[in-house]
Amino acid sequence: MDAREIALKIINDVTSNHAYANIALVRELNRHKISDQDRRFITELVYGTIKAGETLDWMIGHYVTRSLNKVAPVILNILRMGMYQIFFLSKVPVSAACNQAVELTKKYGHTGTVKFVNAVLRNAGRGPEKVIYPDREKDIVKFLALKYFHPQWMVGRWVKRLGADAAEELCQINNVTPALSLRTNTLKNTREELLDVLNQEGVSAEASVWTPEGIVCHSYPALSTLKSLRDGLFQIQDESSMLVAHVLAPKPGEFIIDACGAPGGKSTHIATLMENKGRVLSTDVYEHKLVLTKENAQRLGLTIIDVQSLDATTLGDHYTRQADKVLVDAPCSGLGVLRRKADSRWRKTEDMFKELPILQMAILKSAAECVKLGGTLVYSTCTTEPEENQEVVDNFLKENPDFALQHAGEMFPVTENKAEMVQLWPHIDHVDGFFISRLVRVK
Repeated sequence: MDAREIALKIINDVTSNHAYANIALVRELNRHKISDQDRRFITELVYGTIKAGETLDWMIGHYVTRSLNKVAPVILNILRMGMYQIFFLSKVPVSAACNQAVELTKKYGHTGTVKFVNAVLRNAGRGPEKVIYPDREKDIVKFLALKYFHPQWMVGRWVKRLGADAAEELCQINNVTPALSLRTNTLKNTREELLDVLNQEGVSAEASVWTPEGIVCHSYPALSTLKSLRDGLFQIQDESSMLVAHVLAPKPGEFIIDACGAPGGKSTHIATLMENKGRVLSTDVYEHKLVLTKENAQRLGLTIIDVQSLDATTLGDHYTRQADKVLVDAPCSGLGVLRRKADSRWRKTEDMFKELPILQMAILKSAAECVKLGGTLVYSTCTTEPEENQEVVDNFLKENPDFALQHAGEMFPVTENKAEMVQLWPHIDHVDGFFISRLVRVK
């Protein structure tokens, strides 16, 4: 099975079986002995084709007369892969993109579909000028959506809220693969010691400017080959995500609840900042995710983390006024981390902004019941949308006068942020989009 056929298999799994692109990619790559060059090509082809899905279908529409709904899914994916290579992979010759697509169609289609795919892709290769994007000035939302591979409703929200130029910058960076970020396990080594170890393992990395334990990697071998990872010298975690535990400011000996804790990135960070002294309760509604929390804690050498399968909306019934601090890293739309998952933008709908705030408020109110007098409650998400962020906190404070808002930005460990409720943006701060707020129980 060659590189393009492997890519096609993964794309079919995502589009037909609703598999997650990153999981399907890793699973399929591990089944084949392939070169690093092919691995990179497959990754680019899979993520690019999935990310550009609606734009590719729009492009194909310039070269066909039939409805794409009448094209078999596997043949449509072959066309999408071919169009992506022709229009967006300049290093791939048009002839190679066409020829390989035809060969795949011979295997997965019939004589008629072979002729169809050949005609569409060769016409596209000969006449790319047929694809004309909407006028930016006349229809900015459609232009940005097609140009940068986003749903129109999503782009429309950002244009209305941020303006056209900022929305374009955000769409652009959502298509850029982010650097890998690591959090030093300070119980086992210092950041400087870890940087030396990583350098010896072939990792090109530098210290983060956001957190004292953060590291940003620019190039690296397969993570599974790194002894430093197996030995628990670090945890993979984005820089903005690392800030959450610093805003919580855990101390040794405290009892802290991480209300939506799996797979354990923030739970293990909290335990590390506590110097592995005290107790961290990491809860999640999904038991299989808590297994990952246990595995991460064990690998990092942390012994104070307990896990419990629990609906976070019922936390207050179990731990009333018992916790020194509680973190609610709430389920959210994930619009701040679109660049990390090629398929996630196409799984979102506007209905989320009606449904999620109800769940987020329920979790926050229940978690608040666990906080002792003088204790801290941190609410965070990995999204950029106000309905899930500032509005949830504002509504909570209106209904819960026993809590007061504190200045979350002042708790940042390296660079202080002036905002009371912090909203980080990928196109401005060059980290994942994240919201962080800090409240204290005053009554």
